[in-house]
Amino acid sequence: MSEIDDTRAKRNVAVLVMAQAILGAQMPMIFVIGGLAGSQLAGNPCFATLPISFIIFGSMTTAPWMSPLMQRHGRRAGFVIGALAGAGGALIAAYGLFVASFPILLLGSYLTGIYMSAQGFYRFAAADTATEAFRPKAISYVMAGGLMAAILGPQLNKLVQDAYVVPFLGSYIAVAGLNLVGMLLFLALDLPKGTKSAPVTYDTPARTRRQLLQDPQIVVAIICGMVSYSLMNLMMTSTPLAVVGCGFGTDRANDIVSAHVIAMFLPSFFTGHLIARFGTERIVAIGLLILAAAGFAALMGVEFSEDGIPGLFSFYAALILLGVGWNFGFIGATAMLTNAHAPSERGVVQGMNDLIVFGMVTVASLASGGLMNCAADATGTEAVVAGWSAVNYAMLPFLTLAGASLIWLALRPRQTA
Repeated sequence: MSEIDDTRAKRNVAVLVMAQAILGAQMPMIFVIGGLAGSQLAGNPCFATLPISFIIFGSMTTAPWMSPLMQRHGRRAGFVIGALAGAGGALIAAYGLFVASFPILLLGSYLTGIYMSAQGFYRFAAADTATEAFRPKAISYVMAGGLMAAILGPQLNKLVQDAYVVPFLGSYIAVAGLNLVGMLLFLALDLPKGTKSAPVTYDTPARTRRQLLQDPQIVVAIICGMVSYSLMNLMMTSTPLAVVGCGFGTDRANDIVSAHVIAMFLPSFFTGHLIARFGTERIVAIGLLILAAAGFAALMGVEFSEDGIPGLFSFYAALILLGVGWNFGFIGATAMLTNAHAPSERGVVQGMNDLIVFGMVTVASLASGGLMNCAADATGTEAVVAGWSAVNYAMLPFLTLAGASLIWLALRPRQTA
């Protein structure tokens, strides 16, 4: 590719960074209020996190058709559809809160999942017009736009969450506004309109899904992306319930989630450089180790507190480590995936990846509510502490799976030789 292509890529990256900041601000807002709103309307506390699960489920079921749609009609079409769905979903969720209907809240959450699916393709759009050398940096810069979202979202939430008599109604209305305003940014994107205009640099024909899943690098990238995102969601979904359940206010939950999301995206300013220097596998491995440290910090907060109740420092430490671990693990897995397929396979691979990744994230978000609220036969703060501990112990088998897959990939060329 020529220098002009990277100039074009940098312009697109700038637009996508702003989109990640403005539209992406809705995600920390919804992840703070989703479980709390669900606990108000759900008859069974085990289903409190179901609104967040429906968001992830919406993203999972959208990815298989969203990726081919972008392949045919361009990224912009998919991004606009996602923003419209996000606005509609927020308004429906607001109505569900107004009439105290849990099913309507879940319907709005599902439509929000369509936005979340589209947002997940921002990182791939950044790579579409970039050279191989600039690609990991482009991905990480777009992810860094989430840093501004991490500040904007929770602070906006503090202003609007109690604006109406019905708690969190103002938050969902504000989310609808973010989608409608942010959607205008996509007019400035300069991306290929579809398959025909995308450059093809591979001479071999596109592989089938079965053949793609026989590629070790693709399989390991999917596993590591799945584990990184699932464990981040597992702990983050439970955090507002745990923070409020331990006697801290909703504003504290907003601050902790804000610190977490900042930690998710702040490393993106140098993650791409680290990948370019040390390789994707090493960065993903470091990310998995940091995720393990997050679970350890959360458990130690319970173990060493005088009354057995996690303090604010424990929550902050665990969630900050969780964010950094997700950044290294997920961005590294994304870069690994983009290097493992041809442009003609892009739509199939990325759609398949997000279907699998968000399928597991859906399971994690469902499990999060069950572990948090129904893990022990106890009540009050004792039940909250037992649930929070169960959430963090559940991370271990998945970290083992991802770590083993990386070791297998590292040893495989040696075994083949």
